[in-house]
Amino acid sequence: MKKFYVINNETKDPCRRTAGRISDYLMKRHASCIVQETVGIYDDIPDDADCVIVLGGDGTLLRASRNLVDKNIPFIGINLGTLGYLTEGDRNNVPEILERLLAGEYIIEERMMLRGRVFSPDGTITHEDVALNDLTANRSRSLRVFSFKLYVNGEFLYMYTADGIIISTPTGSTAYNLSCGGPIVEPTAKLFLVTPIAPHSLNNRSLILSSTDTIELEILGNEKDAEPDRKYVAYFDGDSEAELVPGSRVEIKRADQVTKIVKLSTQSFLETLRTKMS
Repeated sequence: MKKFYVINNETKDPCRRTAGRISDYLMKRHASCIVQETVGIYDDIPDDADCVIVLGGDGTLLRASRNLVDKNIPFIGINLGTLGYLTEGDRNNVPEILERLLAGEYIIEERMMLRGRVFSPDGTITHEDVALNDLTANRSRSLRVFSFKLYVNGEFLYMYTADGIIISTPTGSTAYNLSCGGPIVEPTAKLFLVTPIAPHSLNNRSLILSSTDTIELEILGNEKDAEPDRKYVAYFDGDSEAELVPGSRVEIKRADQVTKIVKLSTQSFLETLRTKMS
């Protein structure tokens, strides 16, 4: 790798010290490096970039993977936050990370993404986005449960009454899905996890579905809602959001695109799990 693009989370590195260290180091090694100048704007990223270095945490990397979904450029995360499950190191081992990238001592994992489309009650598409971790549907500004139907490949499967639902990729299995009791899945697998959030039932468990399946949610709402407050939200990776109302439908499929994650460590998935989840 010789051409790099750096995305910096300015709330975690407001003075861009780490970004500056990376740029200076790479330039001294005769590699090219562009540091993002405007938060959330990636117009200056060259199509022939070899790697995107993301400074922040998992949220920063998730946002970048969605915004650059069509670039097909590998990402590597350097953690400036807390857990950093998707990252490969922190600011203390930046030189080691850069040396291994320059030397080609890495592998690239392809991670499945999902694509969600939100339909209004009249069938109009109101929002469309991709997600690396998950798509969730839940209430907006209320703790009341609500009802929704789940369809798989056009066939009705189940009606839930719950706080919400998570449709997760394998990468997202260790995120919100895990905190709601869903299973952990090896991140390069190809499947969907469907996990209800606090369901009002004794026998509701997570479902594991094929990545070739089409999942659909139909929002029914709650009959006790006052009309102005009947608002629900679909979140993509907990960031991008779309408003839902009773009668809205959300369609989830495997995205055509993937996120490429640069891995430096030979540590197994299970060892990483033990280390970061203990």
